[in-house]
Amino acid sequence: MTPDGTGPREIGVRAGTIVAVAPLGSGLRGASTLELAADETLIPGLVDTHVHVNEPGRTEWEGFASATRAAAAGGVTTILDMPLNSIPPTVTVPALEEKRAAAVDQAFVDVGFWGGAVPGNGTDLRPLHEAGVFGFKCFLIHSGVDEFPPLGPAELEKDLAELATCGSLMLVHAEDAATIDRAPHPAGTIYASFLASRPGSAETAAIAEVIDLARSTGARVHIVHLSSADALAEIAEAKAAGIRLTVETCPHYLTLTAEDIPDGATAFKCCPPIRGEANRELLWAGLADGTIDCIVSDHSPSPVGLKDLEHGDFGTAWGGVASLQLGLPLVWTEARRRGVALERVVDWMSARPAAIAGLERKGRIAIGADADFAVFAGEESFVVDAAALWHKNPVCPYDGKTLAGVIRHTFLRGVPVTDEVPRGRLLRRGRH
Repeated sequence: MTPDGTGPREIGVRAGTIVAVAPLGSGLRGASTLELAADETLIPGLVDTHVHVNEPGRTEWEGFASATRAAAAGGVTTILDMPLNSIPPTVTVPALEEKRAAAVDQAFVDVGFWGGAVPGNGTDLRPLHEAGVFGFKCFLIHSGVDEFPPLGPAELEKDLAELATCGSLMLVHAEDAATIDRAPHPAGTIYASFLASRPGSAETAAIAEVIDLARSTGARVHIVHLSSADALAEIAEAKAAGIRLTVETCPHYLTLTAEDIPDGATAFKCCPPIRGEANRELLWAGLADGTIDCIVSDHSPSPVGLKDLEHGDFGTAWGGVASLQLGLPLVWTEARRRGVALERVVDWMSARPAAIAGLERKGRIAIGADADFAVFAGEESFVVDAAALWHKNPVCPYDGKTLAGVIRHTFLRGVPVTDEVPRGRLLRRGRH
């Protein structure tokens, strides 16, 4: 699929790089040829810039081998690993090297790394930047793990000013702690109670603070996993004013609704939460008008026991949705129902996240880009079997759901990805 989505094409690949894009019938020749079936579309490999792999330290939650196999099965050829939930978190250069050592022989797709911004590591940001992280992640509220504490307003401002001097990017989990402290406690099995414990106003307040600091420091900021449409107007105004702001949302916010979540169904718990149907439709509108830039998974798995499926207590269950392998079928199922073209969906899930992260060779079918592809059968459907996914733990809110769109093959630098030989590379900012 070329950027404009027009017409059939022939793609020429040499040494893992796209060297020709020509109209079908041009007669490109090569050592081998792949012809698509009538129901298949060649799309650029997807780029998922929000994945919690958790290795080392919590490899029983997810590891590089399982995560990257799941990615490849879902047509994702590049992931960027989040800095928390592993032990140690990626907040120093030595911790980054531990991550790389864990990943190097297990990556079935290409893997890059975000650094973390936490209280007290301000002097580590520039060394991490120079060591090749693609930017930094911070929280404005408890992250869920004690070893990755949140930044206060003064620390956030100081770190943003530092990142502005080196041209790096700050990713922000934007929920306001004070707002959530005033909200009801989430304990119990009632989903509506959990939803009330993470109100949309917490996102709106935090995003307003981030916008103000981005304006004053000149830093690039990126809002991760936007769930509340209440913030869209302020985001649009900030972008129009020239503030360097980008925003992502996730498949679970675009496909699921609070009205359909049964009480006790803690597989659906994530933070910020899945909200109501009207909110979901506004998120789709925000994508359509460009207020929201891209779609990534926020794949945040945990062992089955931590989801507390037995008791269904939203107050104690781990908050995270595992969906790395299912992203494109999830979004495509909803998109085609709305008349949204496949090329727009693929752009939101490949070229856009790649551009935000600075992955110039990824997410596009264009001369000079890496020959990362997926073969997608958009009209074929399947039923999700959580136990059959490559994710390490079989907990998934989509279990039993029928989805449209099947990934039949995935290619990394022109070579088919198998589940036997890990050929992924470790990526560094500016050297990929």
